[in-house]
Amino acid sequence: MGGKGEELSWRRSQALSGGGMKRLENLRETGRGTARERLDALLDPDSFVETDALINHRNHQGNMHVHPQFGDGVVAGHGSVDGRRVFCFSQDFTVFGGSMGEMHAKKITKVIEMAERARVPLICIWDGGGQRAHDGVHSLAATGEMLDRLVSCSGRIPMVSLVLGPVVGVSALAAAIADFVILGEEHGQLFLSSPLETAETVSGEMSNEDLGGAQMHASRSGICCLTADDENDAMDIAIELLSFFPDYCGASPPHLDSGDPHDRDCPILKEIVPSDSNRPYDIVKVIQGTVDDSHFVELFPNYADNIVVGMARLAGHPIGIIANQPKVLAGCLDIDASIKAARFIRTCDAFNIPLLSFVDVPGFLPGTVQEWGGIIRHGAKMLYAYAEATVPMLTVVTRKAYGGAYLAMACKHLESDYNVAWPTGELAVMGAEGAVNIIHRRELKDAENYQEKHAELVEDYRNKFGDPYVAARNGWLDDVIEPNETRLRLIRALKSLLSKRVWQPPRKHGNIPL
Repeated sequence: MGGKGEELSWRRSQALSGGGMKRLENLRETGRGTARERLDALLDPDSFVETDALINHRNHQGNMHVHPQFGDGVVAGHGSVDGRRVFCFSQDFTVFGGSMGEMHAKKITKVIEMAERARVPLICIWDGGGQRAHDGVHSLAATGEMLDRLVSCSGRIPMVSLVLGPVVGVSALAAAIADFVILGEEHGQLFLSSPLETAETVSGEMSNEDLGGAQMHASRSGICCLTADDENDAMDIAIELLSFFPDYCGASPPHLDSGDPHDRDCPILKEIVPSDSNRPYDIVKVIQGTVDDSHFVELFPNYADNIVVGMARLAGHPIGIIANQPKVLAGCLDIDASIKAARFIRTCDAFNIPLLSFVDVPGFLPGTVQEWGGIIRHGAKMLYAYAEATVPMLTVVTRKAYGGAYLAMACKHLESDYNVAWPTGELAVMGAEGAVNIIHRRELKDAENYQEKHAELVEDYRNKFGDPYVAARNGWLDDVIEPNETRLRLIRALKSLLSKRVWQPPRKHGNIPL
């Protein structure tokens, strides 16, 4: 081929060099990997097939034509993760700071479209400074097309965003559309507005990390589902999350039997819930005692930690777990917890992953902050998500299940499939003390010995309503079980429900109270 072959080799070498050796070395010195190194760490060896390596920007303004960049600042293509096909892209910070120009965005859009058509997961590695100012509105137009394709993929294929550097502007919105967002502890940052436009960072009152760092998004904004110690840890987290999900919404989740006996007795569960109903305990221990190999991948652990969500397996089948956490706010539901749970429920339902709920909830958190903040609307999101879900739903009441919060936690009335309670379960409109204060307020006011009369009425109310047998008698619980039988009972129920199908009347979509 002579000179033609030499030209191709030169173009390929230019594409591989990114922004040049100096910029690549400078990036490595900060502790960050290059775009290609990150894809190598993510994918199976020698599985990556690159697309559009020779694409180039077409901007001739500001002498940009004298700075051709093959690949235009993003490496894209497909490969495999643990033998499963995935499409992926990785922004290259060494080329125009990873900023998103017109062709950069179009290249990502093409990969997104290919992933949707092929019905395989999409992994996005973000590290760029927003939209490229040099390209002007051309950049925004192409970014808009990219956002449209990302939204069309939502609920169709699993999407994971890895944020391993500063990501600003519309690129941050794109990263947040994914089902799961993972931020690197050291370098991962998300900003909708540049720190240079934020008064607190300009004045030095607040650092970039405080404004949009991993810990902030993991604990305050709730955007980040997990933080990664380093880039390899981020890849491992993404790979493990994908192991629970099918390739696309029409497939069944991957079955992976660990060998943990299905009929294993769980004696530890009998000791976790205290006899005093007002004492806290750790619901995560209940979850770990129930699931395969005690392996539970908790998501959003630092955000709204009065509710616990995460992934696990029962008899090798992936399940999504939602559980009230009695050791935080007594397990009450508040605004953040409702949003966190609703989003997770809808994610699992979109990809055919059964839901398991552990209930110990005294109610919705009272107070002006919650009421003014819209707890009614946000609480309705959670109830809506459960009622809308068509996957198998299993519910275990470990202790309190009071009022509207009981209804919002996958109760039988929302068409949950298998609902059981432990003997410590309490299903009622509210706690005995609160109920007595309302029902018998006049009687208590006239009582000669208030304390004695109050205690007597509380005990009477508990005898009538403070156990699970009233609900079981009415068919609102399928059974009352011993705690150590929980794993066996759930596995039996799950196996019988895996073929569940729900017919829904046609409509464009429901109107969830966003």
